Amino acid sequence: MMYELRDYQKQAVKNTIAFFKKDRSPAVIVLPTGAGKSLVIAELARIARGRVLVLAHVKELVEQNHAKYQSYGLQAGVYSAGLGQKDHSQKVIFGSIQSVARASDDFFDQFSLLVIDECHRVAEEGSTQYQEVIAKLRVRNTELCILGLTATPYRMGLGWIYEFSFSNEVKSKKKRFFKQCVFELPLAYMIKNRFLTVPVKIDIPVTCYDFSELTDGDRQFTEIEIENILKGQKRLTPFIIRNIIDITQRYDRQGVMIFSASVNHAKEIMTYLPHGDARMVLGDTDQNERDQIIGAFKLKEFKYLVNVSVLTTGFDAPHVDVIAILRPTESNALYQQIVGRGLRLNSSKKDCYILDYTGVDHDLYAPEIDEKRPAKDTVPVLVQCPVCNFENSFWGYAIDGEVIEHFGRKCRGLTRDPHTFEITPCTFRYRSKICHSCGRENDITARACENCKTELIDADTKLKQAKLSKYSHVMTPDRVTFEERIDKNSNKYLEIRYYDADSQFLSEAYFFESPSSIKRFNINFLRSHLRRPELAIEFRSATDAIKFQALYRMPAFIIARKQDKFWKITEKVFAEELSF
Repeated sequence: MMYELRDYQKQAVKNTIAFFKKDRSPAVIVLPTGAGKSLVIAELARIARGRVLVLAHVKELVEQNHAKYQSYGLQAGVYSAGLGQKDHSQKVIFGSIQSVARASDDFFDQFSLLVIDECHRVAEEGSTQYQEVIAKLRVRNTELCILGLTATPYRMGLGWIYEFSFSNEVKSKKKRFFKQCVFELPLAYMIKNRFLTVPVKIDIPVTCYDFSELTDGDRQFTEIEIENILKGQKRLTPFIIRNIIDITQRYDRQGVMIFSASVNHAKEIMTYLPHGDARMVLGDTDQNERDQIIGAFKLKEFKYLVNVSVLTTGFDAPHVDVIAILRPTESNALYQQIVGRGLRLNSSKKDCYILDYTGVDHDLYAPEIDEKRPAKDTVPVLVQCPVCNFENSFWGYAIDGEVIEHFGRKCRGLTRDPHTFEITPCTFRYRSKICHSCGRENDITARACENCKTELIDADTKLKQAKLSKYSHVMTPDRVTFEERIDKNSNKYLEIRYYDADSQFLSEAYFFESPSSIKRFNINFLRSHLRRPELAIEFRSATDAIKFQALYRMPAFIIARKQDKFWKITEKVFAEELSF
């Protein structure tokens, strides 16, 4: 053999084989840019008993994967109209999805393994070219193994592209085409072990664009929206480009990739870059011209390469040592993908500068968290499940590494049978909505009980109904107090008062004189008020409850209903229950 696998590559191959021996569901390997996925493909293709088809969505990736495969001393064919080849007899074929989808029926015979590069592009359903090819292969081989490779398994608007992770975590509750991630390697491992260049995030002394109007919405945004934002901030662009040039020249950088926000933005950027030392690649750039520009950039014939969302994948220029981000990124996954363009190893560089002019604070090493970020100042925190011990990644707050509050709802852990690979998700819920009909715990956003199907009124509806009723009062609490008091029968109790901004208050009382009253406090108060509900603390006196009041959180709204002359608290609504 002409190649040697790294330890993590060997493990990826081993895990893949072990999985397909037990299960023929589509599987995924997640490897960051530069992790050597071509070696994993090569080894799997070498040991496969039948034929192997490796698909990619652009000809650059087909050519790149094929060239690396052949450099290992192995032979393979290419089926890509863009590359002028339509081989179909070899054991291993590297093809573009567009060409393979139009291939004659006899092309699809005897394949045992389908490998899809950049597999996050595979649509979940519908008549796509990928699904058409898969259907043709499965007709001929019902035991076909399908393996996807990607560096970005998370898609905005969809979420995770697979259901279960390598680390025994439920990633998606919805059905996905890819069922199982059989191996995942974090970017931090690659950098720590010097398999990738060290990224150096430079503190930008000049101003940044303000894209908060877009990024606050936690959604995908259009080029038109970006254009409208940039129109009001056009004066910033020359200052930003001057800063990029200054840093490049002062520190003798070799190759600079600039990621612009739109076509017009890219054209504006080009007017401020050194004439003759900058080129631009757009989505509609002619393919031959694009190849010529990229080729010249790799040969260092010019220093600055500007692009609009077309060079985030399938691009390999190891000399790049500056990544300048001038476009908002919807997710951490996309941010990592962009930065990854500059992290390939090269003997002529020791690091890669990351210049971020978007004002969006992405963390290169942070995990992608599926839930909507509840507040801008929240950070990813690890929370261990008290039932299965799985460490969940949730949004929350931490001080010196100690988690003080989180917004997790359900444990994502799972157990896997080592023999059958059958998966059983953990059922522990950190916070839940109790069905008033059967008592079953449900997700806090559930509209119907998953057990008895009884309709569950959501928090937004409760608030609307309460605001419309003259017998209800809705308070937005500003502060809360806890005091031990004594009733007329000399029984001690805990009084909790919620004050609004005008110092008007609503109160509730809890006694601790019997097991049932203690249980009432634990269910009615602690279950929803604990910042960390998994701690499952049980207090037996008002003194204890007051002593640990720092562990409690405040509701976003309190609903009270009129009883005689007084208002009685009947509902509390917390931030994570709201849709707005």
